[in-house]
Formats: sequence, structure tokens, C-alpha cells
Amino acid sequence: MSAVLSPSFSVTFLGTGTSQGVPVIGCSCAVCISSDPRDQRLRTSVKVTMGEEVFVIDSGPDFRQQMLRSHTRRLDALLFTHEHKDHIAGMDDIRPFNYLSRSAVQIFATQRVQDALKREFAYVFSDEKYPGIPQVDVHSISKNQPFIVGQNTPVIPVEVFHYHLPVLGFRIHDFAYITDANRIEERELQKLKGLKVLVLNALRREKHISHFTLTEAVEMGITIGAEKVYFTHLSHQMGLHKEVEQELPAGFHIAYDGLTVGM
Repeated sequence: MSAVLSPSFSVTFLGTGTSQGVPVIGCSCAVCISSDPRDQRLRTSVKVTMGEEVFVIDSGPDFRQQMLRSHTRRLDALLFTHEHKDHIAGMDDIRPFNYLSRSAVQIFATQRVQDALKREFAYVFSDEKYPGIPQVDVHSISKNQPFIVGQNTPVIPVEVFHYHLPVLGFRIHDFAYITDANRIEERELQKLKGLKVLVLNALRREKHISHFTLTEAVEMGITIGAEKVYFTHLSHQMGLHKEVEQELPAGFHIAYDGLTVGM
């Protein structure tokens, strides 16, 4: 399924699940045993294709599977929203892209996320380089400074809050991606005006300490005013895809793994 707006810019949902993925290990709820492939969700990530260039936002534990499943053969940049394990754990699997391109992968992360990467992947950043380790060029980013990825793609960071933890969303042209949030300050909302497509996290229906609920995500989507809104980072507690999708207002959708949206 695709919603085509322009041939040169597209976003593919590599994973749309929460930190445990869906199905959850050991669970036999209706969602976890569903035969609908839209109810099977790897950990949250998206692939942005800009012309020939490919950028991925977050490399969680399912990164290898996501790259294989999406037939991705090129990776120009990896952008990190924050340091939680379900968003960084797969970084080691960039190694085949080093081999294919004969170059390092460009990494964009805040200093806090870089510190976490250095703890989790100490061998990558060690002065003693073991043969075959991932090759990265790390670029520091912050909420107040737009940056360029690839040859000439501008990215605007958008700070959101995951309980008390600052997390970065990213705006690329008329598309924005926000995950792991339950609060967005007014000054950051101003960065999201005039969007065609917004991706926003919506964990479940019940109140949660660090994620938007479905109702809160709909309200935030209406506030931001994007032409289309896709919800991601979904728990099995949300319910069956086909049923939740029917409840949403016009222009709002539940994303699913493999969905591609053109800009």
C-alpha cells in the first residue's frame, strides 16, 4: 500500500511496534495471535529514501531483519532519536553497508546518545580497532541546530519529552517523525507547522507515563494539523489493526510494518 505524493521522497515503516514488539513473547491475546500481518510489529524505525540516498531513523534490535525484509542495499545516514535499547541495539549490523559502500556510515546523534552508544558498542569507538567492526563517522546534533544529511537534505530537530527524557523528532521537508513522546512544548510545535505527513507515537488506549495514548495522539495530530497522520510505536494493548483503523478521524491512520508513504 502506498500514498504517492512525489516520486523522489518516500518513507517506509521498518517497524511500528513498541519496545517488546508484537506479538509479545508468551502472550496469547487476540492481537498477538492475529493472522493479519499488520498486527505483527517489529521495533519502531523508518527508512527515508531521498532520490538515490537512504537514511534510517533508529536501529533497534530488529535492524538486521528490517534491512533484509526491506531489501535495503544502501545506507547513507543513521539518525538516532534517543538512547533506549529498542532504538540503538542493532547498530552493529551496519557492517554490511560499510562493505558495500567501502565507507563509514554517517551517524547523527546528541552527545547524550553518543555517550550511550560508546557504552553499548565500546569496541566501535576504541582506539584499538578490531578488524571488521562497524565504521562510523559521528556528527553531533542538538535541538536548536538544523543539519544536513547526505548530499543536501536538510533536517530540523524537534525536541519532545518521553516522561522527563528529551527525545529528538526530525522534520525533513514536509514530513516529520516523532516517537517516544508524551509532551511537546509550544516552541517545538512551531517547527511542525505546514506538514503533509506526520508520524507520531501512540502506545495504547490507557494512560501511560511516557507515551501518548491513542486519544492524546489524535488530539496532538489535530493540533499540529498535518494533512495525513500515521501512528507508530504501538503496543499489543492497542487492539487489532483493522478495528482501530476504523475508529480514527479522516486523514489519520495506523501505520504497519512495510507501509510506504510517498511525499
